[in-house]
Amino acid sequence: MHIMSDTIKAVFIVLITVLPAYALGNVNGAIMTSKYLYKKDIREYGSGNPGLTNFYRVFGKSRALLVVLIDVAKTVAPVLLGGFLFNRYYEAQLLGRELAGLFVILGHCFPALYKFKGGKGIMAAGTILIVLDWRIALISWGVFILISIITRYVSLGSVIGVALFPVFQIIFKIGGPVENAIAIACAAIIILRHHANISRLFKGEESKFIY
Repeated sequence: MHIMSDTIKAVFIVLITVLPAYALGNVNGAIMTSKYLYKKDIREYGSGNPGLTNFYRVFGKSRALLVVLIDVAKTVAPVLLGGFLFNRYYEAQLLGRELAGLFVILGHCFPALYKFKGGKGIMAAGTILIVLDWRIALISWGVFILISIITRYVSLGSVIGVALFPVFQIIFKIGGPVENAIAIACAAIIILRHHANISRLFKGEESKFIY
């Protein structure tokens, strides 16, 4: 009975970590802002991607701040909740935060609310890194910004920046095998979501970002 009770508790804690994380991941700042504030659907403009970069290109820098705030808030809340729950019951804060982060990314990239057609998860991933470890965040964000400025390919900076997440988590030894596997999964999802961008980069057809 005791083992069954522990198992039920573990399943419950996992569920109240991942379900809100996925649900909040469905909240898309670019879609909400474009539809309800500007009466336009970002998915019908530019590249059609409901992400920050396309929103910036279509609506401009001054209007992108709200998108950032929405996407940051929807990420921070479930990640902190997951960390709190796992730390309280299992002293595994990092695992709780990364598990919640993974499901925020899944919710953002594959939202049930929008027929599983979402963004590419870069803002979510970048926010998760800030909550997880400032050193990894500094490296990943630094590389992302540097490559994006030098090449003007935001997609290239995004892919390389997010790929460094699991690499430096392993180097800094801040997590165990499970946490490292989750970090690899987060990076893999986002890199796969950029498959079309990667293909265009190799062909020299990717659009450059205009500041």
